[in-house]
Amino acid sequence: MKKLGFLTKLGALFIVLSLTIYSIHYAIFSDAPFIFRYFIAQLGFLPINVLLVTIVFNSLMTNRAKNERLIKMNMVIGAFFSEVGTELLKTLTCHYFTPETFGQQLLLSDSWEQADFANAKNLLKNSHLSQIDPASLQDMNSFLIAKRDFLLRLLENPNLLEHESFTNLLWAVFHLSDELGQRNDLASLSNSDYAHLREDVKRVYLSLANQWLDYMQHLKANYPYLFSLGVRTNPFNPQAEVEVR
Repeated sequence: MKKLGFLTKLGALFIVLSLTIYSIHYAIFSDAPFIFRYFIAQLGFLPINVLLVTIVFNSLMTNRAKNERLIKMNMVIGAFFSEVGTELLKTLTCHYFTPETFGQQLLLSDSWEQADFANAKNLLKNSHLSQIDPASLQDMNSFLIAKRDFLLRLLENPNLLEHESFTNLLWAVFHLSDELGQRNDLASLSNSDYAHLREDVKRVYLSLANQWLDYMQHLKANYPYLFSLGVRTNPFNPQAEVEVR
């Protein structure tokens, strides 16, 4: 209501100001026909003015603001992978690929194009989760507990709302952490409970891997030096070395 009252007062002020200027013009030149013709001409231009200012200009400003928020969001995603995502992805990958085929089709390089990233996502979609031993579940639980404060701080970032897939990934990770943390003994799970946890792990893995590929594609297009580091720390490559050889 306060905003509406302010806009009403502002509109009334502009109308009074316009009438005052027209009155001054008439007092000096006494040319009412000119004022009328000028008013009609300006009135005819008004729809075009609204189109240019309200629609076109506002759209450009909105897109610019959105791009700036996405840049900040990708900085948050980068921090997530540096602190949590890459290590978690490396841990989970060994349960999806055998040592012989350990991510061979996911070895990034500077020659990758959009089609390569799309093929990598299809590979992940068709991959299957192998058995997960209790020790791995316990390690995941300990790792996620250690990173919980960091993950909670990510949720406080207002730019997060601009990135639905990353938000869904964080919720999946939190859900897995809660599921693992609520079990008293991960070494003695029933078959049905184990199957339930496997689905939670699968949800996290697929979301995490796809998000990593999207992030790498963004880095390749905009930040080649960060993409180079991503290639050298590729969680799908067991021979990856951060040192430049």
